Amino acid sequence: MTSAAPATAAAPDAVPRIQWRNLVWCAVALAIMVWAILSRDLWFLNFVHVVAGLLWTGIDLFMGFVIGPILRRLDFPMRRAIVSRLMPKMIFLMTTLSVIAPTAGWFLAVELGFLDLEFPELWWFIAALVITTIMGLQGLGILLPTNIRVYLEMHKPQPDGEKIGRLMRRYVRVTASQGLMQILIIVVMTRFATGI
Repeated sequence: MTSAAPATAAAPDAVPRIQWRNLVWCAVALAIMVWAILSRDLWFLNFVHVVAGLLWTGIDLFMGFVIGPILRRLDFPMRRAIVSRLMPKMIFLMTTLSVIAPTAGWFLAVELGFLDLEFPELWWFIAALVITTIMGLQGLGILLPTNIRVYLEMHKPQPDGEKIGRLMRRYVRVTASQGLMQILIIVVMTRFATGI
C-alpha cells in the first residue's frame, strides 16, 4: 500500500499567491534610499542610484531580450507555469527599482549641481529626465497593471490563454522598449560620469 502525498504539497500547476511580506523588503529598500538622500553623503547616494539603476537596467534587458523571446515559443502550460511564478516577484521588484533609481538620481543631480548647467550641456540632463520619465510611466502605467492582470487571469479556473498571450505580447514589447531606453540612459549616464 502506497502512502498519499503530504497534504501540504501544492499541485504542480498551482499558481503561487502574491507574497505580501515582500512589501517589507520594498520598505527597507525605500528606507535606504531616504537615508541616502537625507545623509547628503554623495558616495552613499551615488551607490544607491547606481545599484538600483544597474538592477533595473539588467532586469529590463534580460526580460526584454532573453526571457521574452523564450516565453513566446513555449506552449501555454509551460508559459503559465513560468509567468505565474515570475509575475508575483516582478510586481514588487521592478516597482521598487523604478522608484529608487530615478529618485536617487534626481537628488544626486541636485547635489552635483547638474540643474545649474548651461546649454548645450543642460540637454544631457533634460535627456536623462525625459528617458527616466517615460520609463517610469511605462513601468507604473503599463507593466505593473499588465503584471497584475496576467496574475489574476492565471488564478481563474479556466485562464484565457489568448488574453494572457495578448497581455504578454504587450508586456514583452514595452519591456523591449524599456531595454532600448535603458541603453540610451546608460549613454547619458556615462556622459555624466566622464564629464559633460
